[in-house]
Amino acid sequence: MRSFKKGFIMHVIIVTSMGSMRKDYISERFVIVSPNEAPSEETKKCSFCPGNESMTNPSLLSLVAKDGMLQRLQDSEDNYVEDWTVRVFESKFPAVSTSAENSYSERPLYSEPAYGYHYVVVASEKHKESLSTIPVEQWSNILVVIQDRLRWLYTQRGVTYVSIYVNHGKEAGSTTSHPHINMVTFSTIPPLIEAEAESSHRILNEKGTCPLCQTVNAETGGPRQILQTEGFLAFCPWAPSHPYEFWICPKKHTTSFSKITQKEINDLSLILRATLGGLTTSLKNVSYNLVFHLSPEKKNSRQIHWHIEVYPLTSAWSGLERGYGVFLNSIAPEKAAEQLGAACRKELAGLVGIV
Repeated sequence: MRSFKKGFIMHVIIVTSMGSMRKDYISERFVIVSPNEAPSEETKKCSFCPGNESMTNPSLLSLVAKDGMLQRLQDSEDNYVEDWTVRVFESKFPAVSTSAENSYSERPLYSEPAYGYHYVVVASEKHKESLSTIPVEQWSNILVVIQDRLRWLYTQRGVTYVSIYVNHGKEAGSTTSHPHINMVTFSTIPPLIEAEAESSHRILNEKGTCPLCQTVNAETGGPRQILQTEGFLAFCPWAPSHPYEFWICPKKHTTSFSKITQKEINDLSLILRATLGGLTTSLKNVSYNLVFHLSPEKKNSRQIHWHIEVYPLTSAWSGLERGYGVFLNSIAPEKAAEQLGAACRKELAGLVGIV
């Protein structure tokens, strides 16, 4: 579907001043220059594990299972919530900050404050779990927490867009193997989302239909389908930027992740767990990034059919990708879908109890 992409590049660089967001001399590409660098896992004990809560900022939300119910608690100044199953707190090494220095500069050296919130969602209390092995019910808990934080963040001043992403593995930018998800807000819409919204709006005006709805119809039952559930379709895109890249899309047209129902959350949890499980059994020890492409939930913003994109990192980018935005792919998406589909269907069968 897309053979040329503009990247929303985020580089963490060690500097001595407050974080800033710099724009490229010519293009709309942004780079975050941040003084924060998380220590490597080898040099410290895991701050995300139970018992080490004092090593992070206090939790804003901790889910605790008790008497068959989930309680929503949070840390106090002198007390840390114990026996949690999901925990959310502000990152100690944020890409953006609400205390960012309020300074601007003009082109060609344009910069603005790297203002925003950076939350970490610890997805399991178990260090050796991963997003491809946790139970489906745990995925549902995670998505409920993300939905809760997403709604709250969009009520805050200075929040125009909330990004949600996973870095799994060192090659994907992770500094810890403990399963977690990042939520980072921006005061402007990221260029890639802006471009996607503009293109969707143009196609909608020209063709009278949502381009991702067209995509779902075209890919359902086709050679690039990986898996489908009642409400979601997983498929390798026609023009992937990465080998084995796949997307997960709602089958029906929907622009707001924050408004999906508990039934839809449970269904999304199933396909997420099955596809990530299939990916990691098919490609051993693979690093990957997972990103939510969501509409900016502000009035008058152009909306997109929300979806999730997963980028397995199986090979390094060349000068074509980095210098020109033209992607080389060593495996056809049809072949990738065939391989991933077999693994994901087997994973799904095990999850729903089909032998």
